[in-house]
Amino acid sequence: MAHTIESIASLIGARIVTLDGCVATPQEPVTGAAAIEQAKSGELTFLSEDRHISRLKETSASAVVIHPSQSARVNADYPRLVLLEVEDPQAAFLQVLPLFRIIRSRLKRGISPSAFISSTARIGENCAIGPGAYIGEDVIIGDDCDIHPGASIGAGSRLGRDCQIYSNAVLYHEVSLGDRVIIHANAVLGADGFGYRFEQGRFIKVPQLGGVIIESDVEIGAGATIDRGAVDATVIGAGTKIDNMVMIGHNCRVGRNNVFAAQVGLAGSCSTGDYVRLGGQVGVKDHTHMGTGCMVGAKAGVHRNVPDGETWIGYPASPEAEQKRLVFTLKRVPEMREEMRAMAKRLAELEKLMAEASSNPLKAAG
Repeated sequence: MAHTIESIASLIGARIVTLDGCVATPQEPVTGAAAIEQAKSGELTFLSEDRHISRLKETSASAVVIHPSQSARVNADYPRLVLLEVEDPQAAFLQVLPLFRIIRSRLKRGISPSAFISSTARIGENCAIGPGAYIGEDVIIGDDCDIHPGASIGAGSRLGRDCQIYSNAVLYHEVSLGDRVIIHANAVLGADGFGYRFEQGRFIKVPQLGGVIIESDVEIGAGATIDRGAVDATVIGAGTKIDNMVMIGHNCRVGRNNVFAAQVGLAGSCSTGDYVRLGGQVGVKDHTHMGTGCMVGAKAGVHRNVPDGETWIGYPASPEAEQKRLVFTLKRVPEMREEMRAMAKRLAELEKLMAEASSNPLKAAG
C-alpha cells in the first residue's frame, strides 16, 4: 500500500503545516522513515526536543513530525519542510515506522523435535520451543512463551505467560520469571554468587542456595548476568529494564521500573528503590542503597547510599552540584598554582626588604 504525507497525517492525527517554500505537497508519496541526518527526499523524520532543531539543516527529508510549539521556529529556519504537528512526535513516529520496516513474526508455535524437554516439565498452551532448547526437570512454562534455539532452562524454574527467552540464554535451576519477561541472547540468570570465606590460607566457596526472581514486564539485555542469592533470592522488580552486559551480584534487590544502561555493575547485597536510573558503566559498592527516583551519571563509582530523588555523578560519586564544584575547582588548579608562585615570590621580596630594614633602621628611615 502506498502512503502519502496526507495519509500518514490522518493515521497519526497530525495537523499539516506548509509554506510557499515547501519542496513537497501533502499528496506526495512517502517512501520511508528515518532519523534526521539519514532521512532522504520523500522520507519522513521527527523532532523530539527543541535542542535538536538545528539538526534539521542536515536532513533531506520531505516532512517532519513535530510538536506545535516548534512550528514557528522550524518554519522560519526550514520553510522547505512539510510539518506534521502532534502532541507526542516520538510516539507518532514510532506508530509510522513499522509501515516501512519488515516486522518478523514470533516463532512458529509448537515444539521442535530436537528440543530436549524433561518428562516432569509442564509446558503451557500455544508455546514455541526451538531446536536445541533444553527444558529441565520440574520446569513450569506458562502459556504463549517463546523459547528460542539453544536456550537452557534449569530444573525447577518457573516462567509466567508470554515470556521470550532468546538463543543461548541460560536460566540456572530455581529461577522464577513473571509474565511478559524478555531475556535476550547469552544472558545468564542464576549463576552462583561471588561468595567465599578465607580459611587457613585459601578461599572456600560459600554455597549459594538462594534463587533469582524476575518480576513481570522486565527486559534483560544480551550478555547480562544476574547471580543467585546466597540465602534469599536476588530480586528484579516489575517493569525494570536492564541493558546489555550488566552485572548484578548476589542478594541484590532491585526495585520497580528501574533502568540500568550497559555495563552497570552492582556488587552483592545492593538495593534500589523504584524508578532508579543508572548510566553506562556505573559501579556500585556492596551493601549500598540507591533511593527511589535517584539518578547516577555514567562511569560514576557509588560508595555510599544515594538519597531519594538525588542526582549523583563522578568517582567517587557525590551530589551533582558538589561534583561540579570540584571539577571547576580542579580546572583552576594550574592558574592557582601560578598565582601561588607569584605570591610566594612577592612574599620573599617583602621579607628581604623587612630584613634589610630591621638591620639598618637609619637607612630605612632615610
